[in-house]
Order: sequence, then structure tokens, then C-alpha cells
Amino acid sequence: MARDFTSVGVIGLGTMGAGIVEVFARTGIDVVGVEVDERALELGRQHLRTSTDRALGRGKLSQADAEALHDRVRYTTDLADLADCQLVVEAVPEHLELKKEIFAKLDGVVGPDAILATNTSSLSVTEIAVATQDPKRVVGMHFFNPAPVLQFVEVIKTVITSDEVFEEVKALAERLGKKPVVVGDKAGFIANALLFGYLNHAVSMFEGKYATREDIDDAMRLGCGYPMGPLALMDLIGLDTAYEILDTMYKQGRDRLHAPSPILKHMVSAGLKGRKTGRGFYTYSGPGQSQVVDDALTPRAAAAGGPALRPVARVGVVGSGTMATGIIEVFAKAGHDVVYVARTGAKVQAVEAAIGKSLEKAVQRGRLTESDRDAAVAKVTGTTRLDDLADADLVVEAVVEDLKVKQALFENLDEICRPGAILATTTSSLPVIECGAVTKRPQDVVGMHFFNPAQVMRLVEVVRTVSTDDDVVATVQDLCRRIGKHPVTCGDRAGFIVNALLFPYLNDAVKMLEANYASADDIDTAMKTGCGLPMGPFELLDVVGLDVSLAIERELYLEFRERGWAPAPLLEHLVTAGYLGRKTGRGFRTYA
Repeated sequence: MARDFTSVGVIGLGTMGAGIVEVFARTGIDVVGVEVDERALELGRQHLRTSTDRALGRGKLSQADAEALHDRVRYTTDLADLADCQLVVEAVPEHLELKKEIFAKLDGVVGPDAILATNTSSLSVTEIAVATQDPKRVVGMHFFNPAPVLQFVEVIKTVITSDEVFEEVKALAERLGKKPVVVGDKAGFIANALLFGYLNHAVSMFEGKYATREDIDDAMRLGCGYPMGPLALMDLIGLDTAYEILDTMYKQGRDRLHAPSPILKHMVSAGLKGRKTGRGFYTYSGPGQSQVVDDALTPRAAAAGGPALRPVARVGVVGSGTMATGIIEVFAKAGHDVVYVARTGAKVQAVEAAIGKSLEKAVQRGRLTESDRDAAVAKVTGTTRLDDLADADLVVEAVVEDLKVKQALFENLDEICRPGAILATTTSSLPVIECGAVTKRPQDVVGMHFFNPAQVMRLVEVVRTVSTDDDVVATVQDLCRRIGKHPVTCGDRAGFIVNALLFPYLNDAVKMLEANYASADDIDTAMKTGCGLPMGPFELLDVVGLDVSLAIERELYLEFRERGWAPAPLLEHLVTAGYLGRKTGRGFRTYA
């Protein structure tokens, strides 16, 4: 039978430690909070008070419950006050020697049956455990920030941890209302091992001036539905903390993708540690504040005298699939005359029917008036002849992701379209310049990557090649805003922003599953409840399609030749077997 914990200790009352105190106290457990000095204790009290006041203001905690919660907490600077605690959770900074020193001292303080837990996010729990006289009672209990809100807890069982201790901590996590996932002692565990590779890649993207910080963050929020962009998240975590986690992961796994980007060390050395110092990748209204204020990197409105915009009234769309149909609808609803080209008369009619159905659904949901629906329908003309695009101001290609097919199409468009017309491809991974190079007007060719479903997703990646004219980029950026989209701009390389950040992370998740470190369910739970992502990696892979995912990963690997981005063999095997995800009824999971 699981132990009934009534008294626990928490060492370290920073944001995380204070949050852990609140989690225990909310559950009716008495807590002893320990800090290094009185000043740190007072800061810990303030952290707890701020959190409970916020919960009070939102109606998630009553005044009586808040007072009872605070009454359960005792503050001290003396480790000896932990003597009667049944469990002690350490939540001090991520320094191995500091943690080992604390655990060694706890041996002489707590009773022989007390459990010792570390909240480390990346250090070896085993190394911490062996600093004690009884490493069998040491376990990892990794909460996520903010601890009172996020349900996920990683319970780390070392090769030494006793089964009884592990089961008691897991049961306690469930009693706290958390979703515990059990993992082995590996740097980063599940969530950080997957999250920080992605964050580090985003930092490298910014450091290399591939895209602005705002465009990188907006791309992941709007393109993937992430609650925060990667650079804003780094500022929240703290750049010093992120550096320590990445450095630890690199030293243990020697994966070059976990080697901290050089700019991180420079920023930490300069005191630019994120929100807690008031400045990191962004500048904030003050230390510890969340409000972003303008600085030297903040985008400014286009100055007068910039490139003159090309007129875009008539738009052509080539393709009849889901993406093409959505793009047609978007332009028509924005008031543009649209000519779309499909291969057969039947496909022309299918597109017409799909757009009509989509617009009717919007009317029924009150998102569109009947007159606006009728106006949009009147703006759309279908054809099977590419020659009907001769007078288009912009043509968007949305055909199959096959470079030879796209190049043949661009050769035709080059001959058909008027001089000065912009030719755009909505490819998600192929080189835009290879489409432009087969034309006599590469300066007019640009990437315009919509996201599916185009009617709903606000993001468009505007991809400029080495040949694209400035006025073409400026025109497409402006056009995106006028049709209700949010443009982010980047250079022409595989994956652009979103896929280049997303698919290596998904590949890492497959490799983690392949190594039998955790189950698909546990990994999905970790990333959804621990990191707040809308879908776990395996849910997302099955939705996207394993064949599509593999094709993108192959393009990324061929372009960057990054060893860690080579597609996981398990993904290759599933595709070979025809297990492509939801569309075939089986992928990483089996569907009815």
C-alpha cells in the first residue's frame, strides 16, 4: 500500500521550487521550504504569494483555501528542520556538485525511511544518488514550470532506485493530480531531450540571420499552434538554464545538435539571461516582467522610398488538391479575381464544388454573409488551359511535390504569363531557386508557402531566393497581409522555418521510441502536458502522413548533411510496410 505522505520538504524556493511547494500544500500536505538565507526565503514567500493571488483573482482558489495553503508552509534556512519529512524534493540551480553536496548532507538529517528526490531537468540522477549513503531511496521527480498549472511530472528511476520508492513517488504524483511518466536516467529525459534540440536549432537559425526573431517565433506559433515561439520560450526558461541543460545533454550524448549555440554563451556572459534580467532575445519592461518592449531589433514599418509594389488584381492558381482549393478560396474571399487550372474538366468541377461547400459552411456558422459568399463565387473561374493565365498578375503553383513536375510547369508559365507577373510556388520543402532557374525571369519567382487548411491557417512563409527581386518580396508580403495572412520571410533552403524546426524534433521522437526509452503514449503525453503542445509527435506524424514526413526529412538531410537529421530507420520501415498513418488506418498507432 502506498505511503500517505503528510510532510515534505522542498529545498530551493525559486520559481520552480515555490511552485512545487504550492502543489504539495494545495493537496493538504505540510511543507517545509528551505533556502540559503533570509533574503532568498523572502523571495520564495513572494513567489508563492504572487501565484496564489493570481489564482484567487481568476477564481481558481478561494480565500479560505489560500490561507490554509499558506498555513501549511513553514520557511527555514536550516536543513535540520527537514528531520521529520517523509520526502524531500531538491529544486536548486542545475549544478551537479551543489546538488551532490545537498544530498550528502541530507543523509544526516532525515530518517532512514525518507525519500530523497531531485527536480533536475537534465543532470544524472544516478550521480546525485551515489553522493548519499543509501542511493536506493533517491529518485528523480521532475516537475514542469509553472508547477501548479502543468500536469506532467517525469519520475526518473535509476538502476539503483528501489521499486518501492519508485512506486510511492509515482502514486504521490497521481495524488497531486499530475500525470506521471516513468523514464530512465538519461540527460534531458523525455521532454527536455526533445524540446531543447528544437530550441537550440531555433537559436542557430536566429544567430545565422536566416530569419528575424519575430518571424521564427510567429512561424511556430501560427504554423504549428505552439503556445510560444522558441526564442520567447528560451527567454522564459532563462538562457543560463538553457545553456546548462544543453551543455549537460551534449556532454552525455555527444550529439552535435545539443552543443549550445555560441550566441547563448555570449548572451549569458553579458547578463542577457531572458525575462529574469529584463533582456534576452527580446527586451522586457523590467527584470521578471513579461511585457515585451521595442528595441533595436524590433521591426519597423516600411519606410517611404522602399521598393514600389507590383499591382496584384488577378490571381492564377495551378492545382486541384486540398491546398490549391484553399488558396483559391482565400484569394476569392479577399476580392481577387481568380483563375484556377486543373488537369481535367471533372477536377475543375470538383474544385468548384469543394469551394461552394466550404463557403456554404462558413455562411451557416455565421462567418460569412450570403452576399459575400456569392461575391466570392463570382470571382472564381475554372479552366483546363494554362494559357488562360496569360493576364494574371500572380500565379501560385500548388501541384504535387515533385521537382520535375514543378520545373516543367514553371517553364510553361514563363512562356505564358505577361512580363512582370509574379510566379510563386507553395512547395513546403523543395528549392524555390530550382523552379526559378528554368525560367528567363528568376527575379520574379518566389516561395509562398501556405499551411493546410489554407482557409484557416494564418501563416504564409515568403521565401526569397538569391535571385528574387526586392519588390517581389515586398509585394507578396503586402499581399499576404491584405488577404488576412501573416507573412514570415526567410531564405531559400530546405524546410524554410517551420518544417526545418519541426521535423528534426519529430525524427528525434521516433529515435527515442526506437531506442525503447519511452512509449509513444508517454512521449506524446510528455510533449502535450509538459510543453503545452497541441499534439504529441506521434499523433502529428500520423496526421501528416509518415510518407510525407519521411520525404521532408530526406530533403532536410540531403540539404544540410546533418548526421542527426538522417531519418530514423523505424520511420523508413513503417513507410516501406505501407503504414502511413491515419490515411491508411495504421502508422505509429492503429485506427478503426
